Amino acid sequence: MSLRSLTVAVGAAAGAAALLVAVPSSALAANGQFRYSYTTADGYEAVGFLNDPTSGECVNLATPAAEPGAVSRAPKNHTDATAIVFLDTDCEGDTYYVLPPGKGASDRLLARSVVFS
Repeated sequence: MSLRSLTVAVGAAAGAAALLVAVPSSALAANGQFRYSYTTADGYEAVGFLNDPTSGECVNLATPAAEPGAVSRAPKNHTDATAIVFLDTDCEGDTYYVLPPGKGASDRLLARSVVFS
C-alpha cells in the first residue's frame, strides 16, 4: 500500500469515527410531543403527553389507575416519527392505527399504548 493510499484510508476511518461520535443520543428518540385526552375519575377532561419518546419502545398511555378499562382518545402525534397506536396495552393486539408525524385522530380513536418508529 502506498503512503498516499494509507493516508486516504486513515482519513476516511477518522471521518467515519467523527460521524459516529457526532450523532446525538436523541437520534433514538422521536423528537416532539405526543398528546392524548382522557377522563379523570372525577369526570374532568385531562390531557396526557409524552415528550421526546424513545423510538421502538412500547409505552402504555397513562390514565387514572382507579378507572379499570380506562382508555385514552384523540391522539395527536406532534413528533418527527410515525406513531403506531394500539387499542390494547403493551402494543399488542390486532387493532392499531398509524399516525404519521404531525397528524392526529378524532375522539373516536381509543388507545392504550403506542410505539414510535
